[in-house]
Amino acid sequence: MSRHVLVTLLGVGLLAGCERSSDAPKTAVEQKPVATPKPGGGGSMSLTVRSSAFDNNTRIPEKYTGDGQDISPPLTWSGVPEGTKELALICDDPDAPMAEPWVHWVIYKLPPDCTGLPENVPKTGTLTSPTGGLQGANSWGKLGYGGPAPPPGPVHHYHFKLYALDAPLNLGPGADKKKLLDAMKGHTLAEGEFVGTYQR
Repeated sequence: MSRHVLVTLLGVGLLAGCERSSDAPKTAVEQKPVATPKPGGGGSMSLTVRSSAFDNNTRIPEKYTGDGQDISPPLTWSGVPEGTKELALICDDPDAPMAEPWVHWVIYKLPPDCTGLPENVPKTGTLTSPTGGLQGANSWGKLGYGGPAPPPGPVHHYHFKLYALDAPLNLGPGADKKKLLDAMKGHTLAEGEFVGTYQR
């Protein structure tokens, strides 16, 4: 069964907290932003997501997979628009041999001033840092990040998708991808995506 990666948002100098934009690693390679229409139309807004551990559309280091330490990779982002109340992140693998993409990570209720997560975010429903951050269930039915471990064959692509929301979500810890997407309907101000690959 395919395993997916869910990316952590890198907080330089912090163990498990959000970083501020001034701390973003200068060596990170940026992903081309994904433009998303603002609610009600009129223009578009996008987020830029990146990782200091690997470049966009390149192989995820074994450390962040089921063949390694199976910890979440560091992530940072920028371009969070004014009016954002919360951020949410989903990592899934559409190449999994399943009817739906295999979900590796669901994390939400991140504060709007959060600009990243460090590697190895604890696999708990409630995060102490950033305050208020919650994690949901992946496709294994577990909380937090689960790294890639696909069956031998073609390359799999792991999509880390970040969403800026215009309203707080009424969700507790443990929500799955579907519940999160349902709660976010009509509230997405901007989004961005970063892709890692893995193959056995």
